[in-house]
Amino acid sequence: MVSGDDHVAAARKNAGMCLLSCGVMYDQWMALALEEAVRARDAGEVPIGAVIVVDGAIVGRGFNQPISSGDPTAHAEIVAIRDAARHVGNYRLTGAVLCVTIEPCLMCIGALVHARIATVVYGAAEPRTGAATSTVRGLELPGLNHRVQVIGGVREVACRELMQTFFRERRSPPQPS
Repeated sequence: MVSGDDHVAAARKNAGMCLLSCGVMYDQWMALALEEAVRARDAGEVPIGAVIVVDGAIVGRGFNQPISSGDPTAHAEIVAIRDAARHVGNYRLTGAVLCVTIEPCLMCIGALVHARIATVVYGAAEPRTGAATSTVRGLELPGLNHRVQVIGGVREVACRELMQTFFRERRSPPQPS
């Protein structure tokens, strides 16, 4: 995993041609992922959002919606992958960057590998279910036939605060009127 401060250098190493604007682009893309997370929050879902970028263009967007869709796999990452695959006309998203507000779970890690995502950029670590760096280094399992670059800590505070506020408000008792 790469810290937020090192994400430009890591992207350069991975892409070989990344310009100094990589850090700025990750920040801008994470802002869009945060907009998706707000959509999830407003729908009563856990506020996680994601965008997928290919050649600098947003090709997929998604926000958590397992409750409203009745689909336990409708995590922001999966929804964004499905949207991007439809948009580009291919289930392989070779060279794509996925920006997601919270570290992906193990299910989403598997989807990243199958979709051939090149880089996952996440905002805040998920210490209980995060499977990129926190609980399991799922992208480093030896049997995988594809490797994904991991960059964490982009807009970390904003991503973490959105989640913490959501759960604090849900768990607080209703205030008498």
